[in-house]
Amino acid sequence: METLHIQITNEKAMGLLNELEELHIIKIIKDDTHSKTKLSDKYKGIISKENGVSLDNHIQQMRNEWNNL
Repeated sequence: METLHIQITNEKAMGLLNELEELHIIKIIKDDTHSKTKLSDKYKGIISKENGVSLDNHIQQMRNEWNNL
């Protein structure tokens, strides 16, 4: 048996999956763990500290330029 994680992009797909479950072909396992993950935890450590500082400086510069318009 294999477990797959899929993303539903069309509501009709959920209807098809429900029909497959009723035929005992698949079992739907709802996983809410992804929605409970904080974005700060999800992306923590993705970029280096140096890149983070550089990005922060760039954002600050863009905000200053926007405010000067």
